[in-house]
Amino acid sequence: MARRPDGNNRLDDAARAGWLYYVAGRTQDEIAATMGISRQSAQRLVSLAMAERLIKVRLDHPIAACLELGLRLKEKFDLRQVDIVPSDPGSSSTTVGIAEAGAAEIERWLKSADPIILAIGTGRTLKAAIDQLPAMECPQHRIVSLTGNIGLDGSAAYYNVIFSMADAVKARHFPMPLPVLVSSPEERALLHNQALVKSALQLGSEANVAFVGVGELGQQAPLCEDGFLAPDEMARLMEEEGAAGEICGWMFDRDGQLLPGSINKRVASVPLPSRDSATVIGIAKGQRKYVALRAALRGRVINGLITDESTAEFLLAN
Repeated sequence: MARRPDGNNRLDDAARAGWLYYVAGRTQDEIAATMGISRQSAQRLVSLAMAERLIKVRLDHPIAACLELGLRLKEKFDLRQVDIVPSDPGSSSTTVGIAEAGAAEIERWLKSADPIILAIGTGRTLKAAIDQLPAMECPQHRIVSLTGNIGLDGSAAYYNVIFSMADAVKARHFPMPLPVLVSSPEERALLHNQALVKSALQLGSEANVAFVGVGELGQQAPLCEDGFLAPDEMARLMEEEGAAGEICGWMFDRDGQLLPGSINKRVASVPLPSRDSATVIGIAKGQRKYVALRAALRGRVINGLITDESTAEFLLAN
């Protein structure tokens, strides 16, 4: 999807600033912190919202409905960060809209002058978001892959993200040179004891923010399509162990609790950083993601969300 013209971007920013000021009752300093801009820019955006007649009795802009949904989701699931994009009923894409919003949020974190550790998952949506990033110089930051970036046959994973990110973002990148799943807990212990892997594990545990895809389960799930799980094993996990979704290979049930069985003992991915100290943002939308997203939010597997209106409405109603 092509980037929107700058004028539309600025009106969207003005609408967001206007909503925060007039509806949510935020101060201009709070708006500046939330949007990652200066106080003077926040003031100009609020003024622009008035000048463009976006502010009347209500916010006269389509993004207002998204902001309302985001606020309700934030309160319902005690989230740190929420971004809701408009739904397009005529599109079958699972990435359009949320990929652009994901890129904007990643860019906002990378613009921090203070050094951060940014952790990143993998998958189609994150790959689409990374493709939207502008070239950036961020030598103060470290970027670590949460999940393995090679297939069972040793080939590079097709939807690997961290190498694509390295093309645009000049920072220190730390890939995870393992498959998502290994054959046994013993093999995982052996691999995790390697020096290169230890570095990624340590950085992942210290991450300030993580961006992850939320995976649905079933025979068309990425773990099956990529050959890590056979269809009968996937069916058993869902029917007998109650698996409802996965993030970076870590499987959880409908309450968002990690499965205690052998499957998670074979996951070679970096454990998700603590939600008490880090912002873990899930990026996903669409009916295929409903069950997994609801479970991830219920169990606080994630504490941030980027999705669309239709998905947000489902999550609020269920």
